[in-house]
Amino acid sequence: MNNQNTITISNAKVILKKGEGREFKAGGAWIYDNEIANIEGAFENGDIIELNDFDGYFLGYGFINTASKLRVRIMSRKKDHPINADFIKSRIKDAWEYRKRVMASYIDTYLSEYDSAKALTMLSCRMIFGEADFLPGITIDKFTDVLVIESLALGTDKMKSLILDACKEVLSEDGVTIRGIYERSDAKVRELEGLERTKGFIGDEFDTKVLIEENGVKYYVDVENGQKTGFFLDQKFNRQSIRGLCKGKRVLDCFTHTGSFALNAAAGGASEVIGVDASELGCEQARENAALNNLSDIVSFECADVFELLPRLENEGEAFDVVILDPPAFTKSRASIKKAVTGYKEINMRGMKLVKDGGYLATCSCSHFMDEELFLKTIKDAARDAHKRLRQVEFRQQSMDHPILWGGAASYYLKFVIFQVCDEK
Repeated sequence: MNNQNTITISNAKVILKKGEGREFKAGGAWIYDNEIANIEGAFENGDIIELNDFDGYFLGYGFINTASKLRVRIMSRKKDHPINADFIKSRIKDAWEYRKRVMASYIDTYLSEYDSAKALTMLSCRMIFGEADFLPGITIDKFTDVLVIESLALGTDKMKSLILDACKEVLSEDGVTIRGIYERSDAKVRELEGLERTKGFIGDEFDTKVLIEENGVKYYVDVENGQKTGFFLDQKFNRQSIRGLCKGKRVLDCFTHTGSFALNAAAGGASEVIGVDASELGCEQARENAALNNLSDIVSFECADVFELLPRLENEGEAFDVVILDPPAFTKSRASIKKAVTGYKEINMRGMKLVKDGGYLATCSCSHFMDEELFLKTIKDAARDAHKRLRQVEFRQQSMDHPILWGGAASYYLKFVIFQVCDEK
């Protein structure tokens, strides 16, 4: 196992080919293997190296991994920024201060009941979002007083303990004490970095069923067995946005996971909500969350394949005032984008057909390969085939604790649109 508390600085220099590094120079954080002319000096994978342009011009410091097509991930573009423990803490501090500022109004909802330290403890958010927080390859979610880490790159994997120690230190300065850390570095993409998939406690064990509150709704987050880090914090404000549409209405929530959109619909005053997910574990957790919020009489959950369920509901003559589509990413590579388009078009067409005339469709994509232009075109094509007319109510993106780094395409992934669905007139 790699030492997870070290930063190794190499004297090696990576030299770009002439005309290469265009994505990086536009604000990105990656250098691909085919952009490199040569590497001067000795190094080990995971070491910090210096990046130079073809003419010797200094471009930045980053860590290298010859096992990955993402050959260099940039940590800093400044010559006078040595990569050390102080540098790591400053990055963490900046990330936390950013969350406190952009989510101030959200934190204020807790301040009405708690003191400042408790309000910040209650906040559940993405604390570190990889390249968008200038710490490549690492994600850290804060669920009240628990941290969940996902490390996807060798360089940050080697300095994992330093990063986590800095997180705890920065949070403690605001009176927030972290009682436990769980690692969810079990994504298959780690294998592309030459890393093993791993999960488990970092430090003392604790109850991995963590209680959080978001938009006034309580959830149990399973940080050990839930999808990704256990809960999708990026939809925080999108979930809130559908409430007003659901008052007194019948709602269908597809791909409900642990029931978050369904519960927000119910909390918004829906008369009936049906949540659907292919995972029985997800449905069980959703039912538990409904009971936790005293909403079991309004919300029910069905374990089913959405692609099979939607046409069946249509054949049975079912109709809903609001249909919500929050599918998993149908594509995680450019190679499968055509198949993904087919999937997105199918569920949106089926979803529209189940919306009553004048009702609403909330639909989204969480794949950055399915870019905004292609996603909206796919919905337009679905509306044509469904013989529906759409009026856009609102276009939204991921929550601000998942900032979008311009030039870093992978950081912009979530597109969320609300439409009014009308029969052809």
